[in-house]
Amino acid sequence: MLRRHLLLAAPVVLSGRRAFGQSLSDRGITIVVPYPAGGPTDAVARLTAEAMARDLAPEGVPSVVVENVSGAGGTIGSGRVANARPDGTTLLVHHLGHAASATLYRRLPYDVETSFAPIALLNDVPLLVCARADFPARDLRELMAMMKARGLEITAANSGLGGTDHLGGMLLQREAGAQITTVSFRGSAPATTEVIAGRIDLFFGQTTSVVGHVRAGRMKAYAITSPTRSRFEGLTEVPTVLEQGAPGLLMRIWQGILAPKGTPDAVQQRLARAAQAALRDEKLLGRFRDLATEAVPQEQASPAYFTRLLGEDVARWRPIIQAAGQYAD
Repeated sequence: MLRRHLLLAAPVVLSGRRAFGQSLSDRGITIVVPYPAGGPTDAVARLTAEAMARDLAPEGVPSVVVENVSGAGGTIGSGRVANARPDGTTLLVHHLGHAASATLYRRLPYDVETSFAPIALLNDVPLLVCARADFPARDLRELMAMMKARGLEITAANSGLGGTDHLGGMLLQREAGAQITTVSFRGSAPATTEVIAGRIDLFFGQTTSVVGHVRAGRMKAYAITSPTRSRFEGLTEVPTVLEQGAPGLLMRIWQGILAPKGTPDAVQQRLARAAQAALRDEKLLGRFRDLATEAVPQEQASPAYFTRLLGEDVARWRPIIQAAGQYAD
């Protein structure tokens, strides 16, 4: 009798595996990154895609690839995913800028919270308040004093309106009580190049994109936006914003995976498990450490946690952007 029950149960399990694989077997999974290749979000997405592919391959998913669809502060790529077939074959990897875009763009063709199904939070990245290597300020307090005294003479690069560096720059100006000149580029790579070359003064960069330049002395780091100092090589001596009396600069940058609204619950759950498995992958964790970022704890990688965080950040950034009056449309 026991043998008969086992034989009857087996097709149910296999059918579930085939059903998931069938929906993705023709094209596999494409992860859209709404920014140019080479930036911090692109790096995190590619590492995650590789690890998810290893977890999903036994179920017949042929590939997990990354496609860069940049422009309009990440809203073009996000719009593509919002309008994609909700079957799990097209996903989005975005960062905190996704939450801010709900206010920054007053006429979006999708709703930041309701047009997507959050799948998994991936990592937690602080920002570094950076400057060209020969910028004269010696610490964060002196930097903010110079901003207040020199105003628009001081320049800051960002990767485009709505980028995390743009948002961090808004906080820095608010904390300093100063307005400086901001210059937008198509991505963080060209923005950092201009700072390294000495043509732009400041950059508010994710550790994942600037840690190598700071370690090499090509850029100067004044502060890190986490509540405690970084444990990563080359950053341990960088003081926190709290140490320097600037709590308003505390800022958590996240990257996460979202699917189009309407993606079947079973597919969402399997994708979430694949993402959580990726965050236990030693190869991925090692590469994250090289980029001076860390995977979130497993309990924070859940759809429920990510949904709650997204809503909180939409609410947090709305008054900041409205007070600054800096809109992208």
